[in-house]
Amino acid sequence: MIPLAEARALVLAGVPAPQATEVPVAGSLGLVLASDVRSPSMVPPFDNSAMDGYAVRFEDLAHVPCVLTVSEDVAAGHVATGGVEQGTAIKIMTGAPLPAGADTVVRVEDTVPADGSVEILARPGPGTAVRRAGGDVAVGAPVFESGEVLTARHLGVLAAVGVERVQVYRPVRVAVVSTGDEVVAPSIRPLAPGHIRDSNRPMLIGLLAEMGLEAIDYGIVGDDADALRDTFARAATECDAVITSGGVSMGEYDLVKRVLTELGGIELWKVAMQPAKPFAFGAIGGTPLFGLPGNPVSVFVAFEQFARPAILTMMGHTSILRPRIEATLAEDVSTDPEKTVFLRVVVEAGPSGRMARLAGGQASNILSATARADAFAVIPIGVSDMSAGDTVELEMFRWSNE
Repeated sequence: MIPLAEARALVLAGVPAPQATEVPVAGSLGLVLASDVRSPSMVPPFDNSAMDGYAVRFEDLAHVPCVLTVSEDVAAGHVATGGVEQGTAIKIMTGAPLPAGADTVVRVEDTVPADGSVEILARPGPGTAVRRAGGDVAVGAPVFESGEVLTARHLGVLAAVGVERVQVYRPVRVAVVSTGDEVVAPSIRPLAPGHIRDSNRPMLIGLLAEMGLEAIDYGIVGDDADALRDTFARAATECDAVITSGGVSMGEYDLVKRVLTELGGIELWKVAMQPAKPFAFGAIGGTPLFGLPGNPVSVFVAFEQFARPAILTMMGHTSILRPRIEATLAEDVSTDPEKTVFLRVVVEAGPSGRMARLAGGQASNILSATARADAFAVIPIGVSDMSAGDTVELEMFRWSNE
């Protein structure tokens, strides 16, 4: 068996490099910047008020309370027709340009307005409530660096500085195929003897959607070598990556491994991990293909350990693995010491920190426990038994808000 880390390294080395493209900022959410961004303008674009109040000269506030003549009102989106002179003030709203001559804004709560004048009750510091032009971002300043993942917050900044298009690494189109005569659509009722509903394809499509990717559904292909060959070849031509499930074990009816070997440089591995020991990887005409096992939990584990980090690499991400934290086991567990074992666990708050409790049955066909789980408890090779109270490493794929 090949160690997990070695298998993943081979997969990551075997996928294409990310490809840059230019897109509108509005269509860049979740993508990775392929070049640095510098600001074409300054933010704010002019000195303005940070609150509702009165624009004044600080030197006029030497003795408070004091009364100043109010020359005009300025709302946001408007500009004062005159400036602030000695003994005067201009009423100003948040975001309005600071009038000439003013250097401080007194908040409205510290004033008592009258007809044509205002009484200033408190003396703020000089420059109070004034947002200076370029105080956030200066012209030509670096805004974001290549490699950053664009979030909604990034898009807000890009809009503020006036950037309309960005260079990003393009998203990956991924083909998803389920295989096997026993697999039927989830809508089939009643199930014929020997048939199972396809849970792998909906799950994989959902996992890709959670990554912000477009999954192309190639349906279910039975145990027919010609149909498998045609579908895999077409998917490899039309998409950037292909994910299959089923047919990569050692049985004589596992046609997928034979067809994949015929189509390209596909390698079949027995990875020292549980679940998901059988795994196929390679390329068809340069398009990477991930041959996942058939059991649904194995599909999920193999996707997380191989397909997800590889696809993220193809999109220019540098952080490609799930975050890991430590927790305390809530119960005893026994695992195979010859494999890296992924137990599906629920993470709970305990008296001394995080506790990890088995989410349910751990067999590779029990998908319901995976749905309840927050993380994998990762049991390394060489460990066979762990006891309640031991520290375990968790690979987090969901963070509870509770």
